[in-house]
Amino acid sequence: MNQTFQLLLPRLRKALAQLPYLPQTFALVWTAARTWTLVWGVLLLAQGLLPVATVYVTRWLVNSMVGAIQAGGGWEHLRPTLLLVALLAAIQLALQILRSAAAYVRTAQSELVQDHISSLIHRKSSAADLGFYDSAEFYDHLHRARSEATDRPVALVEGLGSLLQNGTTLIAMGAVLVPFGVWLPAALLLGTVPALYVAVRYALLQNQWRRKATPVERRAWYYDWLLTAGDTASEVRLFGLAGHFQSSFQTLRRRLRGERLSLARQQELAEFSAGSLGLLVTGAVMAWMVWRAVRGLATLGDVAMFYQAFQQGLGLMRGLLENLGQLYGNLLFLGNLYEFLGLEQRVVNPSKPLPTPITIQGSLRLEGVRFRYPGSPRPALENFDLEIRAGQIVAVVGSNGAGKSTLIKLLCRFYDPEAGRVSLDGIDLRALDIEELRSRITVLFQQPVHYNDTVRDNIAYGDLRSPCEALEPAVHAAGAEDIIARLPQGLDSMLGRWFAEGAELSVGEWQRLALARAFLRRAPILILDEPTSAMDPWAEADWLARFRELAAGRTVLIITHRFSTARFADVIHVMNEGRIVESGTHEQLLQAGGRYAQGWAGLQL
Repeated sequence: MNQTFQLLLPRLRKALAQLPYLPQTFALVWTAARTWTLVWGVLLLAQGLLPVATVYVTRWLVNSMVGAIQAGGGWEHLRPTLLLVALLAAIQLALQILRSAAAYVRTAQSELVQDHISSLIHRKSSAADLGFYDSAEFYDHLHRARSEATDRPVALVEGLGSLLQNGTTLIAMGAVLVPFGVWLPAALLLGTVPALYVAVRYALLQNQWRRKATPVERRAWYYDWLLTAGDTASEVRLFGLAGHFQSSFQTLRRRLRGERLSLARQQELAEFSAGSLGLLVTGAVMAWMVWRAVRGLATLGDVAMFYQAFQQGLGLMRGLLENLGQLYGNLLFLGNLYEFLGLEQRVVNPSKPLPTPITIQGSLRLEGVRFRYPGSPRPALENFDLEIRAGQIVAVVGSNGAGKSTLIKLLCRFYDPEAGRVSLDGIDLRALDIEELRSRITVLFQQPVHYNDTVRDNIAYGDLRSPCEALEPAVHAAGAEDIIARLPQGLDSMLGRWFAEGAELSVGEWQRLALARAFLRRAPILILDEPTSAMDPWAEADWLARFRELAAGRTVLIITHRFSTARFADVIHVMNEGRIVESGTHEQLLQAGGRYAQGWAGLQL
């Protein structure tokens, strides 16, 4: 017995370390489903007390039957017995009704809790620093939170409910057993402590395995995505990659399956051993009770009641301790959710933000900026300086990997620089409210999102507060009128194939819609990342001819590797290896004979 407790003690200490998650989970469930939780608690208490009533009625029924048989079975002696049978049936019916009602309440509660947790995860994911997405550890956190956390709080609540119900019944059953012997509760405990040890031990092992297996599970999910996604279908077929990815997926699944089955096999054997000890205890105690009845120290009704009470008590005690083990396991897994929700952001609002300028009067500036992506060995920007004056059209050109797109992330304050500062009209961006700052900026990203929605919504997502009549100017500014006119339902045409048989656009057509989305937001700062990369030469020439008119009144930054696009800017900055190496107008840079002039000369060959 001492050895068992010595083995159990470290597990209990670890279990106690998880207890801070318990009030958090209660608060979470209460916030999500307050009324249903109250109803559920009442139903559980009722279900916990009715089994005790069954035990007492069974005792009375057996004794009444024995009395009726001894009295010759007359109607006047059978009537009480039949009434007790009816009472027992009514109790069973009430239990069934309560179970059905509790099942419905649990379903309603479960749906609300899952939706609430999904909302928490979505809010955290959308607010998390962009830098988190550069970390494999963040994806592990997110994977565990999404795959486990929506079910675990509900499982925890159900476990607590079982704990409350079984605990209520067990206390009442203990009151039934104590008159037969004060040592009987200790016998119940002896028969069930091993089950608690098994439950706690394997809950910990399951959690440890889950954390270790997360990267492998994510890799298996990745191969599954490669084999089933429309984005990858062409290359997978052309290069004959399906067999390779299928083999890789199956290899990972065999590994995960083998580890999971091995752990399950060990757990089943341990539970079987713990259950066998419980059966031995039950046999010994029942033998003692039969011996008492043979000696005339107990009636048949007492034996029937004792058997029911002890057998149910043993099952309840085992269930109670298993509930504690499951509670521990669920708290361990919920730790994944709270770890994810507790990730601290680095890009945060100041305690007292300064007013964000409505329009730019001075300039956007990057001064002495050094920036390195998380985990990267080399900086993307080093001692970087750039000024974009109000109302200017500024182009930044350079080779791939020069650091051009990093500028967008710093100007939108998706990241903060390691050194130096980024300012708007002389105010450090870190002193401004993030949401207000971003509302002053509109961006065409290099890889814009293809929303599987209507054309109207694809554009409207640029500014959901814009009136409907603002869509037409945005479409015109992007040069997307012909694209929309060719679609069967114009602006109301569905795009993509995820949810309906929508139209599929070319890369260039998707880019035009994204450009319209960017133009819809009438922000004073317009940033375009490779705005003409997917346009044919004729479309590019047409759009650039109108661009100055479209950009009037805005401060514009164009990120591009196309010299034909850059030449329309007021100022062109040439980037190389994270620094500005040349600046000037198109003509000035050609006369300088530097990197820009060499690139332009290469295009003319």
